[in-house]
Amino acid sequence: MAIAEITVIPVGTGSTSLSGYVAGMQKALESVEGITYELTAMGTIIEGPLDRLLAAVQALHESPFEAGAQRVSTVLKIDDRRDKPSSVAQKLQSVREKLNKDNEDAQI
Repeated sequence: MAIAEITVIPVGTGSTSLSGYVAGMQKALESVEGITYELTAMGTIIEGPLDRLLAAVQALHESPFEAGAQRVSTVLKIDDRRDKPSSVAQKLQSVREKLNKDNEDAQI
């Protein structure tokens, strides 16, 4: 399963607030089957098979245009691990385990 972090920025909208566009993009994600996603303060994290993830990227990128933006800048990072199953939850758990081990080692 692939994991992506995407930030989509409508440019030249005439407003410093982009929350309306962000809300529209989140609604666009609801129509993409086969993915899970999480909105963060700086972007959106998407999980799913690569083909579905790329469909989500396209939906996100197109959404501001459909809302009237004339220019959109999109930044995308993809982590596509194929040697073993991967997920956002698994990645976070791995870091937490290492932090806990470091804390235990420090107490010895």
